[in-house]
Amino acid sequence: MQLARLPATMAPLAFTLLATAITGSYRLGGVLMSVFVVAGLLGSIPAGRLLDRIGPSRGLRLLLMSSAAGFTALLTVSDGPLVLALVVIPGAIEGGLNGGFRTLLAGTVPDGQLPRAVAVDAMILEGVLIAGPILVSLLGMGGSLLPLAGMAAACVLSTLLVPSREHRRTARADRPALPIRAALPWLACQFAIGHLLSTIEVAPLPLVERLGAPAALAGLVIAVLSGSSIVGSALYAWRGSRLKPGLFLGGFVLGGVTVAADLGWPGLIAGAMLIGLSVGPLVTTASVAMQRLLPEGRRAEGFSVSFAVQGAGFALGSLAVGVLPLWLAPLLGSVSSAAAFALLKLVKKEKDEGVSAVRPQLGTGAPAATGGQQNRDRRR
Repeated sequence: MQLARLPATMAPLAFTLLATAITGSYRLGGVLMSVFVVAGLLGSIPAGRLLDRIGPSRGLRLLLMSSAAGFTALLTVSDGPLVLALVVIPGAIEGGLNGGFRTLLAGTVPDGQLPRAVAVDAMILEGVLIAGPILVSLLGMGGSLLPLAGMAAACVLSTLLVPSREHRRTARADRPALPIRAALPWLACQFAIGHLLSTIEVAPLPLVERLGAPAALAGLVIAVLSGSSIVGSALYAWRGSRLKPGLFLGGFVLGGVTVAADLGWPGLIAGAMLIGLSVGPLVTTASVAMQRLLPEGRRAEGFSVSFAVQGAGFALGSLAVGVLPLWLAPLLGSVSSAAAFALLKLVKKEKDEGVSAVRPQLGTGAPAATGGQQNRDRRR
Protein backbone atom coordinates (compact mmCIF):
# COMPACT_ATOMS: atom_id res chain seq x y z
CA MET A 1 0.00 0.00 0.00
CA GLN A 2 2.76 2.44 0.91
CA LEU A 3 4.68 1.59 -2.26
CA ALA A 4 1.64 2.56 -4.33
CA ARG A 5 1.59 5.95 -2.58
CA LEU A 6 5.21 6.66 -3.45
CA PRO A 7 4.63 8.03 -6.99
CA ALA A 8 2.25 10.73 -5.71
CA THR A 9 4.83 11.89 -3.16
CA MET A 10 7.54 11.87 -5.84
CA ALA A 11 5.45 13.76 -8.39
CA PRO A 12 6.05 17.42 -7.38
CA LEU A 13 9.83 17.27 -7.58
CA ALA A 14 9.87 14.76 -10.45
CA PHE A 15 7.63 17.01 -12.56
CA THR A 16 9.86 19.98 -11.77
CA LEU A 17 12.92 18.09 -13.02
CA LEU A 18 11.03 16.99 -16.14
CA ALA A 19 9.83 20.53 -16.85
CA THR A 20 13.34 21.95 -16.44
CA ALA A 21 14.71 19.36 -18.87
CA ILE A 22 12.02 20.13 -21.48
CA THR A 23 11.71 23.91 -21.25
CA GLY A 24 14.72 25.05 -19.24
CA SER A 25 12.38 26.45 -16.57
CA TYR A 26 10.71 24.94 -13.52
CA ARG A 27 7.39 26.74 -14.16
CA LEU A 28 5.89 23.98 -16.29
CA GLY A 29 6.41 21.66 -13.32
CA GLY A 30 3.89 23.62 -11.27
CA VAL A 31 1.37 23.42 -14.09
CA LEU A 32 1.95 19.68 -14.43
CA MET A 33 1.34 19.19 -10.71
CA SER A 34 -1.84 21.26 -10.88
CA VAL A 35 -3.14 19.13 -13.76
CA PHE A 36 -2.18 15.97 -11.83
CA VAL A 37 -4.10 17.09 -8.73
CA VAL A 38 -7.20 18.31 -10.62
CA ALA A 39 -7.31 15.07 -12.63
CA GLY A 40 -7.19 13.15 -9.35
CA LEU A 41 -10.11 15.12 -7.94
CA LEU A 42 -12.20 14.59 -11.07
CA GLY A 43 -11.25 10.94 -11.45
CA SER A 44 -11.79 9.86 -7.85
CA ILE A 45 -15.50 9.06 -8.09
CA PRO A 46 -15.40 7.19 -11.46
CA ALA A 47 -12.34 5.23 -10.28
CA GLY A 48 -14.04 4.40 -6.98
CA ARG A 49 -17.15 3.18 -8.79
CA LEU A 50 -15.01 0.98 -11.01
CA LEU A 51 -13.34 -0.57 -7.97
CA ASP A 52 -16.71 -1.27 -6.34
CA ARG A 53 -17.99 -2.85 -9.55
CA ILE A 54 -15.11 -5.20 -10.37
CA GLY A 55 -13.60 -5.59 -6.90
CA PRO A 56 -10.79 -3.65 -5.21
CA SER A 57 -8.07 -6.25 -5.84
CA ARG A 58 -8.72 -6.60 -9.54
CA GLY A 59 -9.45 -2.91 -9.95
CA LEU A 60 -6.28 -1.78 -8.16
CA ARG A 61 -4.13 -3.99 -10.40
CA LEU A 62 -5.78 -2.47 -13.46
CA LEU A 63 -5.36 1.10 -12.20
CA LEU A 64 -1.75 0.60 -11.12
CA MET A 65 -0.73 -0.87 -14.48
CA SER A 66 -2.50 1.98 -16.28
CA SER A 67 -0.68 4.48 -14.08
CA ALA A 68 2.64 2.78 -14.83
CA ALA A 69 1.86 3.05 -18.54
CA GLY A 70 1.13 6.76 -18.14
CA PHE A 71 4.42 7.46 -16.35
CA THR A 72 6.29 5.37 -18.95
CA ALA A 73 4.69 7.37 -21.78
CA LEU A 74 6.00 10.57 -20.19
CA LEU A 75 9.51 9.22 -20.71
CA THR A 76 9.05 9.23 -24.47
CA VAL A 77 7.72 12.74 -25.14
CA SER A 78 9.28 16.19 -25.00
CA ASP A 79 6.42 18.35 -26.24
CA GLY A 80 4.90 20.52 -23.48
CA PRO A 81 1.19 20.20 -24.44
CA LEU A 82 1.52 16.45 -24.94
CA VAL A 83 3.19 16.09 -21.55
CA LEU A 84 0.28 17.97 -19.98
CA ALA A 85 -2.18 15.60 -21.66
CA LEU A 86 -0.33 12.48 -20.54
CA VAL A 87 -0.15 13.63 -16.92
CA VAL A 88 -3.95 13.37 -16.81
CA ILE A 89 -3.77 9.55 -16.99
CA PRO A 90 -1.86 8.82 -13.76
CA GLY A 91 -3.51 11.83 -12.13
CA ALA A 92 -7.05 10.56 -12.70
CA ILE A 93 -6.03 7.09 -11.54
CA GLU A 94 -4.43 8.44 -8.36
CA GLY A 95 -7.86 9.63 -7.24
CA GLY A 96 -9.08 6.05 -6.90
CA LEU A 97 -5.99 4.33 -5.50
CA ASN A 98 -6.31 5.63 -1.94
CA GLY A 99 -9.99 4.67 -1.78
CA GLY A 100 -9.24 1.22 -3.15
CA PHE A 101 -6.47 0.45 -0.69
CA ARG A 102 -8.53 1.81 2.19
CA THR A 103 -11.33 -0.57 1.15
CA LEU A 104 -8.87 -3.48 1.16
CA LEU A 105 -7.75 -2.50 4.65
CA ALA A 106 -11.38 -2.58 5.82
CA GLY A 107 -11.71 -6.16 4.61
CA THR A 108 -8.40 -7.28 6.07
CA VAL A 109 -8.33 -5.89 9.62
CA PRO A 110 -10.90 -6.90 12.28
CA ASP A 111 -13.26 -4.08 13.21
CA GLY A 112 -11.92 -3.82 16.74
CA GLN A 113 -8.36 -3.31 15.48
CA LEU A 114 -9.27 -0.89 12.71
CA PRO A 115 -8.58 2.41 14.56
CA ARG A 116 -5.12 1.19 15.50
CA ALA A 117 -4.43 -0.02 11.95
CA VAL A 118 -5.49 3.29 10.39
CA ALA A 119 -3.39 5.23 12.92
CA VAL A 120 -0.34 3.12 12.11
CA ASP A 121 -1.04 3.64 8.41
CA ALA A 122 -1.13 7.42 8.93
CA MET A 123 2.15 7.20 10.81
CA ILE A 124 3.85 5.25 8.01
CA LEU A 125 2.43 7.65 5.42
CA GLU A 126 4.47 10.46 6.97
CA GLY A 127 7.57 8.40 6.28
CA VAL A 128 6.49 7.95 2.66
CA LEU A 129 5.91 11.69 2.30
CA ILE A 130 9.49 12.27 3.42
CA ALA A 131 10.95 9.40 1.37
CA GLY A 132 9.38 10.48 -1.94
CA PRO A 133 11.32 13.73 -2.49
CA ILE A 134 14.53 12.14 -1.15
CA LEU A 135 14.20 9.29 -3.66
CA VAL A 136 13.63 11.78 -6.50
CA SER A 137 16.75 13.68 -5.47
CA LEU A 138 18.80 10.48 -5.55
CA LEU A 139 17.38 9.25 -8.86
CA GLY A 140 17.68 12.74 -10.36
CA MET A 141 21.46 12.46 -10.10
CA GLY A 142 21.24 9.91 -12.91
CA GLY A 143 19.08 12.09 -15.16
CA SER A 144 15.85 14.06 -15.18
CA LEU A 145 13.83 11.10 -16.54
CA LEU A 146 14.99 8.52 -14.02
CA PRO A 147 12.51 9.62 -11.30
CA LEU A 148 9.63 8.99 -13.72
CA ALA A 149 11.02 5.53 -14.41
CA GLY A 150 11.13 4.97 -10.65
CA MET A 151 7.48 6.04 -10.35
CA ALA A 152 6.47 3.59 -13.09
CA ALA A 153 8.47 0.81 -11.42
CA ALA A 154 6.78 1.52 -8.07
CA CYS A 155 3.37 1.10 -9.73
CA VAL A 156 4.39 -2.22 -11.32
CA LEU A 157 5.79 -3.57 -8.05
CA SER A 158 2.65 -2.45 -6.22
CA THR A 159 0.56 -4.43 -8.71
CA LEU A 160 2.41 -7.60 -7.73
CA LEU A 161 1.83 -6.92 -4.03
CA VAL A 162 -1.93 -6.27 -4.16
CA PRO A 163 -3.58 -9.02 -2.06
CA SER A 164 -6.29 -11.13 -3.68
CA ARG A 165 -9.78 -10.81 -2.26
CA GLU A 166 -13.04 -12.40 -3.37
CA HIS A 167 -15.58 -9.89 -4.63
CA ARG A 168 -19.33 -10.30 -4.67
CA ARG A 169 -20.70 -8.13 -7.42
CA THR A 170 -23.79 -6.07 -6.57
CA ALA A 171 -26.38 -5.32 -9.24
CA ARG A 172 -26.75 -1.62 -9.96
CA ALA A 173 -30.41 -1.70 -8.93
CA ASP A 174 -29.42 -3.14 -5.53
CA ARG A 175 -26.69 -0.60 -4.81
CA PRO A 176 -27.60 1.50 -1.76
CA ALA A 177 -27.21 5.25 -1.85
CA LEU A 178 -24.19 6.91 -0.28
CA PRO A 179 -25.11 8.35 3.15
CA ILE A 180 -23.94 11.86 2.26
CA ARG A 181 -25.89 13.65 5.00
CA ALA A 182 -24.65 11.35 7.76
CA ALA A 183 -21.11 11.54 6.39
CA LEU A 184 -21.09 15.33 6.02
CA PRO A 185 -19.40 16.08 9.39
CA TRP A 186 -16.62 13.60 8.65
CA LEU A 187 -16.16 14.98 5.15
CA ALA A 188 -15.90 18.42 6.76
CA CYS A 189 -13.13 17.02 8.98
CA GLN A 190 -11.29 15.71 5.92
CA PHE A 191 -11.63 19.11 4.23
CA ALA A 192 -10.28 20.86 7.33
CA ILE A 193 -7.31 18.48 7.46
CA GLY A 194 -6.30 19.26 3.88
CA HIS A 195 -7.06 22.98 4.25
CA LEU A 196 -4.99 23.67 7.37
CA LEU A 197 -2.13 21.29 6.54
CA SER A 198 -1.58 22.97 3.17
CA THR A 199 -1.18 26.39 4.77
CA ILE A 200 1.84 25.03 6.66
CA GLU A 201 3.28 22.55 4.16
CA VAL A 202 3.13 24.95 1.22
CA ALA A 203 4.35 28.01 3.14
CA PRO A 204 7.34 27.01 5.30
CA LEU A 205 9.62 29.43 3.44
CA PRO A 206 7.52 32.60 3.92
CA LEU A 207 6.74 31.55 7.50
CA VAL A 208 10.43 31.49 8.46
CA GLU A 209 11.24 34.57 6.36
CA ARG A 210 8.56 36.43 8.33
CA LEU A 211 10.74 35.79 11.38
CA GLY A 212 13.86 37.06 9.63
CA ALA A 213 15.35 33.56 9.52
CA PRO A 214 17.31 32.09 6.58
CA ALA A 215 15.48 30.00 3.99
CA ALA A 216 17.45 26.91 5.05
CA LEU A 217 15.35 26.71 8.23
CA ALA A 218 12.11 26.18 6.27
CA GLY A 219 12.75 22.45 6.43
CA LEU A 220 12.65 22.64 10.21
CA VAL A 221 8.96 23.58 10.11
CA ILE A 222 8.13 20.54 7.96
CA ALA A 223 10.28 18.32 10.17
CA VAL A 224 8.39 19.47 13.28
CA LEU A 225 5.02 18.99 11.54
CA SER A 226 5.86 15.50 10.23
CA GLY A 227 7.56 14.38 13.44
CA SER A 228 4.62 15.52 15.55
CA SER A 229 2.23 13.73 13.20
CA ILE A 230 4.13 10.47 13.63
CA VAL A 231 4.11 10.88 17.41
CA GLY A 232 0.39 11.75 17.45
CA SER A 233 -0.51 8.72 15.34
CA ALA A 234 1.64 6.44 17.50
CA LEU A 235 0.07 7.71 20.72
CA TYR A 236 -3.42 7.31 19.27
CA ALA A 237 -2.67 3.75 18.14
CA TRP A 238 -1.34 2.97 21.62
CA ARG A 239 -3.88 4.58 23.93
CA GLY A 240 -6.01 7.21 22.27
CA SER A 241 -8.85 5.38 20.51
CA ARG A 242 -11.41 6.55 23.10
CA LEU A 243 -10.66 10.25 22.63
CA LYS A 244 -13.28 12.39 20.89
CA PRO A 245 -12.71 14.09 17.51
CA GLY A 246 -13.56 17.47 19.04
CA LEU A 247 -10.26 17.32 20.95
CA PHE A 248 -8.27 16.95 17.73
CA LEU A 249 -10.26 19.64 15.94
CA GLY A 250 -9.54 21.87 18.93
CA GLY A 251 -5.84 21.19 18.41
CA PHE A 252 -6.25 22.22 14.77
CA VAL A 253 -8.03 25.45 15.68
CA LEU A 254 -5.50 26.39 18.35
CA GLY A 255 -2.53 25.42 16.17
CA GLY A 256 -3.74 27.45 13.19
CA VAL A 257 -4.47 30.50 15.33
CA THR A 258 -1.03 30.24 16.97
CA VAL A 259 0.74 30.15 13.60
CA ALA A 260 -1.38 33.04 12.30
CA ALA A 261 -0.66 35.19 15.38
CA ASP A 262 3.04 35.59 14.46
CA LEU A 263 4.37 34.86 17.96
CA GLY A 264 7.93 34.27 16.82
CA TRP A 265 9.72 30.94 16.74
CA PRO A 266 7.97 29.60 19.87
CA GLY A 267 4.57 30.30 18.31
CA LEU A 268 5.49 28.77 14.93
CA ILE A 269 6.96 25.61 16.45
CA ALA A 270 4.12 25.23 18.99
CA GLY A 271 1.48 25.74 16.28
CA ALA A 272 3.11 23.21 13.95
CA MET A 273 3.36 20.71 16.82
CA LEU A 274 -0.31 21.13 17.77
CA ILE A 275 -1.41 20.59 14.19
CA GLY A 276 0.93 17.63 13.73
CA LEU A 277 -0.13 15.91 16.95
CA SER A 278 -3.80 16.24 15.95
CA VAL A 279 -3.70 15.27 12.28
CA GLY A 280 -3.09 11.51 12.60
CA PRO A 281 -5.79 10.92 15.24
CA LEU A 282 -8.27 13.10 13.32
CA VAL A 283 -7.60 11.27 10.05
CA THR A 284 -8.08 7.96 11.86
CA THR A 285 -11.30 9.00 13.60
CA ALA A 286 -12.85 10.36 10.41
CA SER A 287 -11.79 7.34 8.35
CA VAL A 288 -13.20 4.78 10.80
CA ALA A 289 -16.45 6.75 11.12
CA MET A 290 -16.78 6.85 7.33
CA GLN A 291 -16.31 3.09 7.08
CA ARG A 292 -19.12 2.46 9.56
CA LEU A 293 -21.44 4.64 7.48
CA LEU A 294 -20.56 3.37 4.00
CA PRO A 295 -22.44 0.39 2.54
CA GLU A 296 -20.08 -2.44 1.66
CA GLY A 297 -20.82 -2.27 -2.07
CA ARG A 298 -19.85 1.41 -2.30
CA ARG A 299 -16.89 1.69 0.04
CA ALA A 300 -14.26 2.38 -2.60
CA GLU A 301 -16.37 5.17 -4.06
CA GLY A 302 -17.12 6.60 -0.62
CA PHE A 303 -13.47 6.56 0.46
CA SER A 304 -12.47 8.07 -2.88
CA VAL A 305 -14.91 10.91 -2.26
CA SER A 306 -13.39 11.37 1.20
CA PHE A 307 -9.85 11.62 -0.17
CA ALA A 308 -11.06 13.96 -2.93
CA VAL A 309 -12.62 16.28 -0.35
CA GLN A 310 -9.34 16.33 1.58
CA GLY A 311 -7.53 17.11 -1.67
CA ALA A 312 -9.93 19.95 -2.39
CA GLY A 313 -9.17 21.40 1.03
CA PHE A 314 -5.45 21.14 0.33
CA ALA A 315 -5.88 22.88 -3.02
CA LEU A 316 -7.90 25.70 -1.46
CA GLY A 317 -5.34 26.19 1.30
CA SER A 318 -2.51 26.25 -1.23
CA LEU A 319 -4.36 28.88 -3.23
CA ALA A 320 -4.92 30.92 -0.07
CA VAL A 321 -1.18 30.94 0.62
CA GLY A 322 -0.57 32.37 -2.84
CA VAL A 323 -3.19 35.14 -2.89
CA LEU A 324 -3.94 36.11 0.75
CA PRO A 325 -1.86 37.72 3.50
CA LEU A 326 0.34 35.11 5.16
CA TRP A 327 -1.39 35.38 8.55
CA LEU A 328 -4.85 34.89 7.04
CA ALA A 329 -4.23 31.52 5.35
CA PRO A 330 -3.77 29.42 8.55
CA LEU A 331 -6.50 31.42 10.26
CA LEU A 332 -8.97 30.34 7.56
CA GLY A 333 -7.77 26.77 8.12
CA SER A 334 -8.73 27.16 11.76
CA VAL A 335 -12.15 28.44 10.66
CA SER A 336 -12.63 25.27 8.57
CA SER A 337 -11.74 23.17 11.62
CA ALA A 338 -14.15 25.11 13.84
CA ALA A 339 -16.90 24.66 11.23
CA ALA A 340 -16.29 20.89 11.18
CA PHE A 341 -16.52 20.85 14.99
CA ALA A 342 -19.82 22.77 14.90
CA LEU A 343 -21.20 20.38 12.28
CA LEU A 344 -20.26 17.37 14.39
CA LYS A 345 -22.04 18.87 17.40
CA LEU A 346 -25.12 19.73 15.33
CA VAL A 347 -25.48 16.22 13.92
CA LYS A 348 -24.93 14.70 17.37
CA LYS A 349 -27.62 16.98 18.81
CA GLU A 350 -30.08 15.97 16.08
CA LYS A 351 -29.31 12.31 16.72
CA ASP A 352 -29.78 12.67 20.48
CA GLU A 353 -33.09 14.51 19.99
CA GLY A 354 -34.27 11.74 17.68
CA VAL A 355 -33.46 9.10 20.30
CA SER A 356 -35.21 11.13 23.02
CA ALA A 357 -38.32 11.44 20.85
CA VAL A 358 -38.49 7.67 20.36
CA ARG A 359 -37.97 6.62 24.00
CA PRO A 360 -41.30 7.94 25.42
CA GLN A 361 -43.15 5.88 22.82
CA LEU A 362 -41.60 2.63 23.96
CA GLY A 363 -43.87 2.38 27.00
CA THR A 364 -47.08 3.15 25.09
CA GLY A 365 -49.00 1.78 22.18
CA ALA A 366 -49.71 -1.86 21.44
CA PRO A 367 -48.89 -4.49 24.09
CA ALA A 368 -45.82 -6.61 23.64
CA ALA A 369 -46.30 -9.65 21.45
CA THR A 370 -46.59 -13.02 23.13
CA GLY A 371 -43.99 -15.69 22.57
CA GLY A 372 -46.24 -17.45 20.04
CA GLN A 373 -46.89 -14.24 18.17
CA GLN A 374 -43.14 -13.48 18.09
CA ASN A 375 -42.43 -16.92 16.64
CA ARG A 376 -45.06 -16.42 13.94
CA ASP A 377 -43.56 -13.03 13.12
CA ARG A 378 -40.10 -14.58 12.74
CA ARG A 379 -41.40 -17.20 10.32
CA ARG A 380 -42.98 -14.47 8.24
